[in-house]
Amino acid sequence: MTQPRHSLARRMEFLRASEIRELLKLTQKPEVISFAGGLPAAELFPAAEMAEITRRVLETEGSKALQYSTTEGDPPLRALIAERMNRAQHTRVTADDIMITSGSQQGLDLTGKILLDEGDVVICESPTYVGAIGAFKAYQPRFVEVETDDQGMVPEALAAALAANDRVKIIYAIPDFQNPSGRTWSLERRQAVVDIAARAGVVLVEDAPYAELRFEGEPLPALKALDEHDNVVFLGTFSKIFCPGLRCAWLVAPADLLPRYIMVKQGADLHTSTLVQRQVACYLEQFGLEDNIARVIEVYRERRAVMMAVLEAELPDGVTFTRPEGGLFLWVTLPEHVNGRDLLEACLKRDVAYVPGGAFYPCGGNENHARLNFSFMPPERVEEGAKRFCAVVREFLE
Repeated sequence: MTQPRHSLARRMEFLRASEIRELLKLTQKPEVISFAGGLPAAELFPAAEMAEITRRVLETEGSKALQYSTTEGDPPLRALIAERMNRAQHTRVTADDIMITSGSQQGLDLTGKILLDEGDVVICESPTYVGAIGAFKAYQPRFVEVETDDQGMVPEALAAALAANDRVKIIYAIPDFQNPSGRTWSLERRQAVVDIAARAGVVLVEDAPYAELRFEGEPLPALKALDEHDNVVFLGTFSKIFCPGLRCAWLVAPADLLPRYIMVKQGADLHTSTLVQRQVACYLEQFGLEDNIARVIEVYRERRAVMMAVLEAELPDGVTFTRPEGGLFLWVTLPEHVNGRDLLEACLKRDVAYVPGGAFYPCGGNENHARLNFSFMPPERVEEGAKRFCAVVREFLE
């Protein structure tokens, strides 16, 4: 990166380009099989239906759809989101609890802006979403990682982290098909973490981009559904269940925080695109999302199965991987002496890419992991890429 000619804010010292975004630049070549980005399958986007919807919106309410709108968001869209959340995730929210955001990444950024001062503490799963690390880092917090197993964040470890650290302002969690690990929290863990956060008076931020993409097992209630103390900020998005290019998402915030979110969003972008909000609302009214999500689940379930079958058959002893019940990712754990970044360099020579696991640990270390995405590539490319990945791993361990 070139040195800037101009004086920068001190916070820029703490920011680095997203490792995933930089990797995506390396994988634009068509011959590369990329398991790196968290990309939905583009062939599932309802482009024809969206063309019809867009034409209708512009023909029937074009003057409104192309005008400024309120910061909170389009009322019909917020009502539709509340209805979907209450049905799918067992919450009890209303349209008045919801603010539309420009992607859930904006929700993370606004959360940091509202809650974090320099030196405040963010408690997170270990590992956690690299995009959240980047969003919060701008506000110069200290991260504390909490032990996380196949059932989710360990409640005793969370309680110990809260007791050992002053100025904890955020507990950040992805309870469904977590990015990067693919793990899903049990109901008992969900309730325990919600209760611990409420007793401590610390905001619990629930990031739920994949919650509806379940391939097997029974759906579990959102943390927000278990929140009896109005202490959970819920981040939802249409990116993974509909179309990420629309950058249309939402958050549900406690009553004392929602006006603050509205205030800081006004300073950020005034409001999310009016046209996009009307497109999404009109699509939900005419088509709903259930058929879309069912198609996505069917496709991703097959791709996950293909990837897991290859990994099961061809990874050497001493290498393990998670078996997610949904979502977009699985997590490979290598022997401790293997560095995932070095392994990536060798994989790129075979035209296969992934994200090294160290990027998902804000406190560093843990380089012996790899996050593999199975949603983007067709099954035959998933199979070939997984075989190449396994071949490189075997060479490293010989």
